[in-house]
Amino acid sequence: MEEFVVRGQNKRSPANDARSPRKKLKLESDESMKQEEEEEEEEDDEFSHPVPWQKIEAEGLDCDYALLFSKEEADHLLKQLEEEVVYSTGEEAKVQIFGKVYDIPRKQATYGDAGLTYTYSGVARLACPWTPTLEYIRDAVTKATGQTFNFVLVNRYKDGRDHMGEHRDDEKELDPLCPIASVSLGAPRDFVFRHRDARGKRTRRQIEPVKLELAHGSLLLMNSPTNTFWYHGLPVRKKISLPRVNLTFRRILLDRKKRPSVDSQQGTSDLGKISQMQKAAEAE
Repeated sequence: MEEFVVRGQNKRSPANDARSPRKKLKLESDESMKQEEEEEEEEDDEFSHPVPWQKIEAEGLDCDYALLFSKEEADHLLKQLEEEVVYSTGEEAKVQIFGKVYDIPRKQATYGDAGLTYTYSGVARLACPWTPTLEYIRDAVTKATGQTFNFVLVNRYKDGRDHMGEHRDDEKELDPLCPIASVSLGAPRDFVFRHRDARGKRTRRQIEPVKLELAHGSLLLMNSPTNTFWYHGLPVRKKISLPRVNLTFRRILLDRKKRPSVDSQQGTSDLGKISQMQKAAEAE
């Protein structure tokens, strides 16, 4: 398994390449020149927050990783989310796969702009209004990436037994040209990518999985076409006793008829495999 040490490195993301603060040339005594430079810097800071990025790449996999928040700020944000987020119960805390209903092995909540819904695994979820902390984190992600998001899926893992089976985020509601931004708070957890042609017993190709450890306060950007070719999951880790909260910020299309044409419609036929992977993880 190919592993990446995801510590901050001085690599720039594509978003920051396009919108990084302009370099000052020479000090000028002219007051108007100084004023113009200050205005340009302020303008850039409005939508670009430079962070040290690490590029993670494989065949058809394109991700950017960075530590977005310091430990102190991440601790505070996690505490606030524990007080603010209301998690789903009842039918919304279950998943339907080929007519069978399973309990979700973690807590979930959905927040976003008014009126948005997100449907996956047979369950439609209405977005609750943004909380102050979720808005703050969303805006920080936007400043770091230059991308805008109107929805977030919150997953809370009480310990290492809570997990997520392998899947692709390729629902029709999602804008396939917008990356999915994953913010992790709490216990570091392994995050595994597996190529669609290298899954199951009848694998067509030998492609090594890619494993990351997502740190407290980190941001992982899954860029296109990652979710077309690679499944991702959070496996069981029984030795972990602390909780983790993960926020995956997405952009839901308001007019699905205008959805860009990309090869991202192939995840629904693999729900049986997802169920098998979930059962295998639970048996670990």
